[in-house]
Amino acid sequence: MEQRAFDRLGRRVSVVGLGTWQLGGDWGEVSEDAAREVLNASVEAGVTFLDTADVYGDGRSERLIGGFLRDLRRERPEAEVLVATKMGRRVEQLPEHYTLDNFRAWTDRSRANLGVDRLDLVQLHCPPAAVIDSDAVFDALDTLVAEERVAGYGVSVETCDEALAAIARPGVASLQIILNPFRLKPLERVLPAAEEAGVGVIVRVPLASGLLSGRYTESTVFAESDHRSYNRHGEAFDQGETFSGVDFATGVAAAAEFATLLPEGVSPAAGALRWAIQQPGVTSVIPGARSAEQAAANAAAAALPPLDEPTLAAVRDLYDRRVRAQVHHRW
Repeated sequence: MEQRAFDRLGRRVSVVGLGTWQLGGDWGEVSEDAAREVLNASVEAGVTFLDTADVYGDGRSERLIGGFLRDLRRERPEAEVLVATKMGRRVEQLPEHYTLDNFRAWTDRSRANLGVDRLDLVQLHCPPAAVIDSDAVFDALDTLVAEERVAGYGVSVETCDEALAAIARPGVASLQIILNPFRLKPLERVLPAAEEAGVGVIVRVPLASGLLSGRYTESTVFAESDHRSYNRHGEAFDQGETFSGVDFATGVAAAAEFATLLPEGVSPAAGALRWAIQQPGVTSVIPGARSAEQAAANAAAAALPPLDEPTLAAVRDLYDRRVRAQVHHRW
């Protein structure tokens, strides 16, 4: 699989990675065996980038990855996998909690969960905007690097304004942001700014929480433990994380139209991933997967030819007509 650079980390990662929120349980129950199958299938398909967070299942996702990495090092010592985790969402979202002492404690816990001496990449997990504006926060992150607790740090954000503020920080190695055919605003300023600054861009929610897979109808029911049931209106966290902030009925209809825009033989999920991969400035796209088959199919999108200009224009038109009014002003 094509590998792209995190310039400020001096590392390269696969253009399709694996997001592991679902391994923590907020997408319905995923067994340990199923999680291991997903991780194995991803790496077998060429994935070299895993994204997790300390809050996913309160550490379950990290611990599952840690066990997988121990076995991988023993069975395939030549395999190189970069693991990014995130911190900050296990406490109330107040700027005063983003301190060096807390950063040390949080990263120590993640290092133990993952079974590593040094984290490859730690990201602030959608912190309050005031955190990104704090010099002291980034001094503390620099200290983590100096103490070799982490190799580098980044910021995961909700809004484009937050993204631009993070990119302006000279030590930031990566930016994580929602980008998909239902969320185009980052194309305007964020991706060009990141590319110019040498900041890697990690694309999350590339399938709009599964909407762009084309598998759902207005009558689809999700498990009570699935955030697509309990967070549709932002009841638990930012609404933009669930279906990219698009009303479900609107999203289902728009996804059905999206499927008709793609070349023959290209599935909606693969088409959405291919769309994200080819946006200038993108480093890696991190869809989730609940089965080995899903993981392999996601990885295979990296080998598809780029979508042509008429298709890209049709995607833009679909966004403008059906989605823009719901999401563009907020994120």
